[in-house]
Amino acid sequence: MTIDDSSIISTPTRLEGKYSGMVVCWILGLGSLVSWNSMLTIGDYYYQLFPKYHPSRVLTLVYQPFALATMVILVYNEASINTRKRNLTGFTLFFLSTFALLVLDLATSGAGGLGNYIGICAIVAAFGVADAFVEGGMVGDLSFMCPEFIQSYLAGLAASGALTSALRLVTKAAFERASNGLRKGVMLFLAISTFFEFLCILLYAFVFPKLPIVKYYRTKAAAEGSKTVAADLAAAGIQTEATERVSNLSLTKKFVSGFLILINILSTEQADTNAKQLERLSNKRLFFQNIDYLLDLFLIYVLTLSIFPGFLYENTGSHKLGSWYALVLIAVYNMFDLIARYIPLIEKIKLKSRNGLMIATLSRFLFIPCFYFTAKYGDQGWMIVLVSVLGLTNGYLTVCVLTVAPQGYKGPEQNALGNLLVLCLLAGLFSGVALDWLWIIGNDKF
Repeated sequence: MTIDDSSIISTPTRLEGKYSGMVVCWILGLGSLVSWNSMLTIGDYYYQLFPKYHPSRVLTLVYQPFALATMVILVYNEASINTRKRNLTGFTLFFLSTFALLVLDLATSGAGGLGNYIGICAIVAAFGVADAFVEGGMVGDLSFMCPEFIQSYLAGLAASGALTSALRLVTKAAFERASNGLRKGVMLFLAISTFFEFLCILLYAFVFPKLPIVKYYRTKAAAEGSKTVAADLAAAGIQTEATERVSNLSLTKKFVSGFLILINILSTEQADTNAKQLERLSNKRLFFQNIDYLLDLFLIYVLTLSIFPGFLYENTGSHKLGSWYALVLIAVYNMFDLIARYIPLIEKIKLKSRNGLMIATLSRFLFIPCFYFTAKYGDQGWMIVLVSVLGLTNGYLTVCVLTVAPQGYKGPEQNALGNLLVLCLLAGLFSGVALDWLWIIGNDKF
């Protein structure tokens, strides 16, 4: 798609703050999923407290409907939502919910029971709402900036899983022989996650909007008609044309009546030109123009969540690693998912073909029989290899789709498309979580 040259602010020869922006995006990505990944990674603790309630499967099933329903509402109203308030609301909700999880365990002294389980489910539902606010808002916001920003953000999402897995292994080893050691490790783990969420609030509120490169891209998006970046620009000390008109209204009010007719006559032609420049494709047209990309993301996460984490916790049997086995599998997946998100930085091996992305996505469904037969007949080494390949393909294809799809659109369209892509991703997550239960239908544990 081509964009009219007159609507674009010329790109400066040097955009300062690019590498700082990449670091901040990485940390914001980390904060976007560190709370939820904490829940997944301390699954062994919840299986000890609630052995009959299938924690990894139930908590994931609670999380996804709230994330998906919230995302549907946000996508419908995307064009008029204040992105700054949206993202800050999401990070604040993550911070409060993670802290509430810590307080709940302290208040109940780590007791099991249905009441405690329902309280945890309520907090997980809040995680789902926060995820829709943050992930959709951030991907939409970064879609009209340089591709390195969204790649760094996606790498941060994967890093949250790798970091939580590593911390969980360390805390489990450190407290394994201590009295009530498993719970002490979890408490330390949740405290660290709470700190990361608070850090993200500060970075997004006070650091990210003031980077020169971020101000440039947001100013460019505002010039192309985006209404979602005004608050972020104001936080950086930049006023859009609309806010300038409001702030100067009292000074110009006395002159308006005298020149109103003349202005209307002279500006009719210019207004028509500006309207064409600011006109953007509807969400419906964006959906059908990119339906293959949207389907790619949906199918990627349907497959991944039908295996991870429920199958890895409950259907892989007993092996020499004992209680460490599920934690090792989760850590291996997260590590390779993180590594794969940096592979597309090498342009020669980045997959950009629409047909190629679809073929690669569909071929991942071969994992289903592979995991089934490996769990039934294979040993732990083969399972670890399979999990690593699952993580590699998930991370690589996610970055390829989310960085390629928005190219060629105006800023407001890229923002809208970013939200649509995240909506399909969350729909895939929800569908995968539901399908994950098929592994245990007919099993005595069901």
